[in-house]
Amino acid sequence: MRKFLVFAPAAFLFVSFAALSAMHAVAQEVAQTPPMGWNSWNYFAGKVDDKGVRAAADQIVATGMKDAGYIYVNIDDTWEGKRDENGVLHTNEKFPDMKALADYVHSKGLKIGIYSSPGPLTCAKFEGSYGHEEQDAKMYAEWGIDYLKYDLCGFRQIMDQQAPNDKAAQMKMMYEAYVKMGKALKAAGRPIVYSFCQYGWDSVWEWGPAIGANLWRTTGDIRPAWDSMYTILSQQEGLQGYAGPGHWNDPDMLEVGNGKLTPAENRTHFSMWAMLAAPLLAGNDLPNMTPEIKQILTNKDVIAIDQDKLGKQARRVYSEGEVDVWERDLAGDATAIAVLNAGSDRYSTHPFHLSLRKLGLHGPLKATDLWSGKEITLTEDMPLEIARHDILLVRIGRSK
Repeated sequence: MRKFLVFAPAAFLFVSFAALSAMHAVAQEVAQTPPMGWNSWNYFAGKVDDKGVRAAADQIVATGMKDAGYIYVNIDDTWEGKRDENGVLHTNEKFPDMKALADYVHSKGLKIGIYSSPGPLTCAKFEGSYGHEEQDAKMYAEWGIDYLKYDLCGFRQIMDQQAPNDKAAQMKMMYEAYVKMGKALKAAGRPIVYSFCQYGWDSVWEWGPAIGANLWRTTGDIRPAWDSMYTILSQQEGLQGYAGPGHWNDPDMLEVGNGKLTPAENRTHFSMWAMLAAPLLAGNDLPNMTPEIKQILTNKDVIAIDQDKLGKQARRVYSEGEVDVWERDLAGDATAIAVLNAGSDRYSTHPFHLSLRKLGLHGPLKATDLWSGKEITLTEDMPLEIARHDILLVRIGRSK
């Protein structure tokens, strides 16, 4: 699903400055740090149902994920039924009572999210919001929905039919579709996180915040494989200036615990999404989560990097061979450094020598290894041996 990715010149703005400012103000009420939670798609896809969502909510509480910051329980595609003669969208048989489900999730001290598309159909060919934006937004608010993921792919046919071979016109249509739902959410009167899922089209990071986006996908879909995760990570380079409180780059949901990712790859995936100030939306089978995956997803020191109140996204400072070095500024003049071995061999170099000078730092520096919990001392040209697809993630207090 949702596999296309095109970048075009930034869209023109087609609403008034006053309207944009009002929508931006509403967006700032939520997602002051990157949203954390769980989404049904990566593991359950079309098999998601009421029972599974309740089980996920139960597990978020029971496993300590709630205490670690995971709040949103998000239902992805395939919950939708048909519209009645009045245009009201009903849920399908998998979700007999969405309001009751929302009440259950809220009773756990959690929030609930839902999914739709600006098109007539969603990616999985269920009912979309096209022509019913205000009606659907009002319904979400009445149900008690706290988060909307709005997926472009169902709108593609409309774009192609109404503006064939006219990329600029298509981008204008896409932009206006997201504006329309943003206004509808605002009019519904409930604070709802607004998540753009349109794969980075038209440099969405440049205009998304102005029309109410709290987060926006920057790439195509992630898969539970190293090449997918690392490709998406590399595509975040240069986007750090667009992230901040209330508006975040979204490199897609977490695949930690899915597929055949190794323990090192799961660790690196989670570490780098935290460095990117990305939304941390787990996508695994929570009731059957292993202790090792739970330990990764609930590492509070790594989560603290993601949730740092300064809201700065990491930047890749330099690469040497197959080793990447990323740096993130943190509140209190602290710094996080990630040294990532992207190589195919057990070690990229024997060993890799970390340059503090390239990071603008001067050693020796006391640091905390956020996976071992050990205190280490960083020095200039420090030799490091990092296994294949593994990571050294450290926090340095008051490094500046």
